[in-house]
Amino acid sequence: MADPQKQLDASSATSKNEEKKREKALRKEMKAAETAAKQALAAQQAAADDYAVPFYGSLPLNQSQSRPRLSRVEIDSLSARSGETVTFRARVQTSRAQGNKMVFLNLRQRTHSVQALVTVTPEKVSKQMVKWVAGLADESIVLVQGTVKTSPEPIKSASVQDVEVLVSQIHLISGIDGRLPFSLEDASRPDTEELPSEADAEVRQFNRVLLDTRLNNRVVDLRTNTNLAIFTLQSAIGHLFRQYLHGHGFTEIHSPKLQGAATESGASVFKVNYFKGNAFLAQSPQLAKQMAIAADFERVYEIGPVFRAEDSNTPRHMTEFMGLDLEMTIEEHYHEAMELLDGLLISVFRGLRETYHREIAAVAAQFPADGFKWREGPEGTLKLTFRQAIDMLVEDGVPRESLDDINTENEKRLGRLVKAKYDTDYFIIDKFPLELRPFYTMPDPEDPTLSNSYDFFMRGEEILSGAQRIHNPALLVEKMRSKGVDPDSMKTYVDAFRMGCAPHGGGGIGLERVLMLFLKLNNIRRASMFPRDPKRLEP
Repeated sequence: MADPQKQLDASSATSKNEEKKREKALRKEMKAAETAAKQALAAQQAAADDYAVPFYGSLPLNQSQSRPRLSRVEIDSLSARSGETVTFRARVQTSRAQGNKMVFLNLRQRTHSVQALVTVTPEKVSKQMVKWVAGLADESIVLVQGTVKTSPEPIKSASVQDVEVLVSQIHLISGIDGRLPFSLEDASRPDTEELPSEADAEVRQFNRVLLDTRLNNRVVDLRTNTNLAIFTLQSAIGHLFRQYLHGHGFTEIHSPKLQGAATESGASVFKVNYFKGNAFLAQSPQLAKQMAIAADFERVYEIGPVFRAEDSNTPRHMTEFMGLDLEMTIEEHYHEAMELLDGLLISVFRGLRETYHREIAAVAAQFPADGFKWREGPEGTLKLTFRQAIDMLVEDGVPRESLDDINTENEKRLGRLVKAKYDTDYFIIDKFPLELRPFYTMPDPEDPTLSNSYDFFMRGEEILSGAQRIHNPALLVEKMRSKGVDPDSMKTYVDAFRMGCAPHGGGGIGLERVLMLFLKLNNIRRASMFPRDPKRLEP
C-alpha cells in the first residue's frame, strides 16, 4: 500500500515545478514584449528620421482609382535621353547591394534592360530606402523615377549599355508571393541538348532548367529573351502569312471547330459530348475550305487551332496546334496552288530574315544552329517527285521494299541528302501515291496509283501537306467508299459538290513546325506558348 506522506510530497514537488515553469514563461513573455516595444520605438524613430519615406515603398492596389499623371518611357529609348528625368515601369531582374549605402539594379522591360543605381543622398535617398530596395525580390515590378546619366564605359550586363539611371524614387507595384521556380539567368543558358533527368543536371557547374520544368512554370519561362523572341517570330509568321494572301486576293474565313463527323480518320479525332449526341474536334478546316470554294469565294485562308487525337509523344507532335490553311480555285493545273504556296513560304522566310534578324540572333544565342537556307532566283525551290525522293534514299542504302511511304527517320535522312547535294533546307516532293492520301485527293490522270498532291519540307521534316481536291461528286463518293468513309455521314459536304464546284487545291501548314524548324529548336513544345500533348493539359 502506497505511503500517503510520499504521495503528498510528490504532489507538492510537481506543483512547485509547474509554478516555476509559469514564472519562467511569464518572464520570457515580458522580455519579448519589452524587446518588441524597443524595436517598435526604434522603427518609429527611424521612420521619423527617414526623409525619403515619400520616395519609396509599396503602392496601393491598382483598382483604376486614378489616371496616369506622368509620361512613362521605354527602356530602349533611354540612350537618347541622357540628362533627362524619366519615369518607367520595369521588373527587377537582379539586384546587388554595396554596403548599406548603395544598390545596383538591373531593370527589365521585355527584352530590354538598363542598370539603375540607388545611392544615399541628402534629402532624397535615405539608408532605409537603400535597405528596402536591396530587399526587393527578383522579378518584382516597380515604378522608377530617376535621371539618365551617360556611363563612362559600356555596361555589359544590360542591353542598354551607354547609360544608367540614378534613381530618386522607386515604388513596388507587384511583388513575388513565394519563390521563383528557377532564375531567368539559368533559363537563358545555351542549351544544345536535353538531359534525361534532374539528377544529371545536378552534376553540372550551373543549374540546368529542363524542358518539363520550364513547361510546368511556363509564365516565368516565357519571360526570357529567347522566348520573347520566339513568340515575336511566331506572331510575325502569322502576320506575313496574312499579308501575302491578302495581297493575292484571299479572304480570311473562320470555320467551326466542332464537327458532326471526322474529316479523315476516326481513330485520330477527339470525340466530345454534344448535348444528347457526340461531336468531333476538327482535325483541320478542310471541309469548310472546300465548301467555301463551292460557295464561290475562290480564294480563302484560315489561321486556327487543329486537333489530332494521336498518342504521339515525340519532339514534333502535339494534340493541338495552329494551322495555317488555304484553298483556291485553279484554272488548269494543280501546280498553280503548289506554286502559290511556295511563293508564300519564301515570302515568310524572307520577311523573317530581313525584318526580325535581332530576334533570330537572340534565339540562336541559346539554341545555336546554322541559318535556314532556301533557294531563290532562276533555279527556284527544289522540286522532287516521290519516286525521285525514293531513288535518292535507295542510292544511300535504304532498302526499296521499306519505302512504300517515307517515315520520319527517312524524311530526316532525305533532308540531309538534299542539303549535301543541293545546299538547301527547303524543298518540295510532288506526286505522292494515292493510297497515302485522304479520300478527297485528286488522282493523277495518267497514273491512277499516283495523286496530284505534294508535301513541303524544312530541314528534312514535313511542314505542309496539300493537293488538288476532288470536285466531282461521283468521283468523290467513289473514293470515300474505297477509304471506308460513308458518304451519307458527310452528306452536307458531298452535297456542296453536287451543286457545282470549280476545280481547286490548297494546303495546310503547321505554324509551330515552321517556327521550330526555321530556328532549329529541336522540340515543337518550345514553339508553342502553352503546348498540348498526350501527357500535358496544363498550364
